[in-house]
Amino acid sequence: MPERLIPELLAPAGSPEALEAAFAAGADAVYLGGTRHNARMNAHNFDATALREAVTHAHRVGGRVYLTLNTLIYDRELAGALEAAYEAASAGVDGLIVADMGAAALIRRALPNLPLHASTQLSGHNRDAGGALAPFGFSRYVIARETSLADLAAAVRDNPLEVEVFIHGALCVSHSGQCLFSSLVGGRSGNRGECAQPCRLPYAAGSCDGCARSDRSNQKPRHNKENYPLSLKDLTLAAHVPALIDAGIASLKIEGRMKSPAYVGGVVSIWRKLLDERRAATPDEMAALADLFSREGFTDGYQIRKIDDRMLGVRSEDDKDRTAAAERRSASLLNTARGQGFLPLRLSLRAKAGDPVSLTATAPLYRQGNNASVTVEVTGDAPDAATNPAAALTAESAQKQLSKTGGTPYRVTACDTNLGDGLLLPLSRLNALRREALDKLESARMAAMPDPTEGYAPAAPDDVTDELRAAPAIRHGVPRLTARFSHPKQITAAARDYFDLIFLPLGHPLGHRRAAADLNIDKAGLILPPVIFDREAAATEAALAEALASGVRHLLVGNVGHLPLVRRAAERADVPQSELVLHGDFRLNVTNSLSALREIELGFSDLLLSPELTLPRLRDVALALTEGDLPSRAGAVVYGRIPLMLLEKCAIRALYRHLPPSTVCRTVCARDAAVMQDRMGKAFPVLRESGANESEHRNVVYNSLPVGMSDRAADLDRAALGHRHFLFSTESPDEVDRVIEAYRNARPLGGEVRRIK
Repeated sequence: MPERLIPELLAPAGSPEALEAAFAAGADAVYLGGTRHNARMNAHNFDATALREAVTHAHRVGGRVYLTLNTLIYDRELAGALEAAYEAASAGVDGLIVADMGAAALIRRALPNLPLHASTQLSGHNRDAGGALAPFGFSRYVIARETSLADLAAAVRDNPLEVEVFIHGALCVSHSGQCLFSSLVGGRSGNRGECAQPCRLPYAAGSCDGCARSDRSNQKPRHNKENYPLSLKDLTLAAHVPALIDAGIASLKIEGRMKSPAYVGGVVSIWRKLLDERRAATPDEMAALADLFSREGFTDGYQIRKIDDRMLGVRSEDDKDRTAAAERRSASLLNTARGQGFLPLRLSLRAKAGDPVSLTATAPLYRQGNNASVTVEVTGDAPDAATNPAAALTAESAQKQLSKTGGTPYRVTACDTNLGDGLLLPLSRLNALRREALDKLESARMAAMPDPTEGYAPAAPDDVTDELRAAPAIRHGVPRLTARFSHPKQITAAARDYFDLIFLPLGHPLGHRRAAADLNIDKAGLILPPVIFDREAAATEAALAEALASGVRHLLVGNVGHLPLVRRAAERADVPQSELVLHGDFRLNVTNSLSALREIELGFSDLLLSPELTLPRLRDVALALTEGDLPSRAGAVVYGRIPLMLLEKCAIRALYRHLPPSTVCRTVCARDAAVMQDRMGKAFPVLRESGANESEHRNVVYNSLPVGMSDRAADLDRAALGHRHFLFSTESPDEVDRVIEAYRNARPLGGEVRRIK
């Protein structure tokens, strides 16, 4: 069996200097941001001129450039996003990293030959994500950082898309695309490239049942290491290089567009060596990576499934001192050492008496992967006969001279010579032939680069909207009022009467059958877990099939990668697909009408729009999903604490580390009693969220304030929201009834609330 190809080494380029450092150190590709719609708006980034120069340099040295267009986009920004995509295509970029399904639809229609990569913000985390995204024009997706090595291998297997994996750099504690903390609390949207990094701030454990007597509870956090329950160490998978290669991953991605060129060059150079030698890092190499940047070292906890408090880390003064020294060393090496990133060059010299001498040069378009090669030939005057045999050209001397490619992006890997006997060919003529061949080769390679603007068909957002609206109609079935509950015990008689549809988590330990017993089965719905790794798929599918067989037909789904599993569960339960009613959760991050219509096209009956939208922006999407005199398919969370973070790492244990682990699990985690308190005294509930298998669970951090629109019904009417959703998390049954009463009578809830404005 042939060896696996080495994956692409993908480096960050927050500036032109970082881009040059990345390629000099051996990167195969870089990703960078333009001046619009990228998730690192505070990086240097590239305007139109700088982008063209960056692509030209990258292509000259055989590298690829991927532009990040990876933020959520509002309706009135779609035309600008398409302009940015066309500008990037005109510059010759090799692909776009996209986080918005609506923008992807628009770009695919206008620029069919521009490769699209699904950003990690789209929350792809399993093999099914590839199958769900492929029909919409994506060729690659960036898988969640939380994916284990075993799940990575499973995700790659038989996947129609390439899979890209983060292998080094800073870790967000929340699943990407599922963090609203900075946006809803701080007014700076991480999904829009403006994250204020609340995860790097201190938090303390709030008081809770079973731990209120602790002298450390219900206090503001102190500035010490133990009070950073959300701050993760940086990731490195340098110990797992052989496994990454064997898994067949397409691209290995280094995080760090805010980092210096010295950091980029230093990290890339070590990873280049590890990949070329197909081995894990030595202790010295791990130390060198840590010196360049770390937070008290590194973690690979997600990948080896050791997800505990050893993953936590903060940036110490010692870390900063080591980084300063390491960056000076790295910068010095970049300035003096010959780079590691070269294109393989094959040369063939033919010299015969009486015939023009010829030199053929062959090189690939790109450094990495199976790609096209370009061949050129140059000729010169016929060689003279050597009067002195000792001066005759030998194969050895010819190869030595032709291999002097310093100052070019080429490294000779093969040099064939076909020489007649006793020929005189001065070295100066060989040098001239080599220079001419390499100049001609570079021109031919640049001319052969794919043109991503080929097939360009100008399109406006309205054109695509009309086309998607013309898709076959899907059964509408929009309930006017819906609600989700964390526990069946929260569902009161008033709730059963007031709501058209009530959702419970599929994986709740109390079970679906017990909850459904008190509900009209037509009102019963299930919430699919927000994350279903491949290791969890079988148990989730079995639990869902059982629920469908019991009569449940309404499903609240927050990830397009879960739709194939829903179909398989329905087949297993012998339930026709036409009987299922799929409801799109706010976790789909729908912020524009094109994204909404894309999701409807996938089979969703209605959608809860992103909690980041204002009332006018909600209205823009709601009107696009209005059909005749039916209520809009668009909805919003009009009551409840919005989930701010979805955590694979248990923050509850980190918060209550002063209690014995058994006490934490028994009195805090299992009873949904955890509270995280910030420096301002705001209290954020942290709840355990179980999957279909109780051994798999996550934490969800909820906002300190609930959305409250009980006295703003007119505002919701003007936004054309036909679907109004209530989210009950920590409320007692009495509190549930008080909320319903306030909404029935259009009265204020009382207390501080968050308004949709």
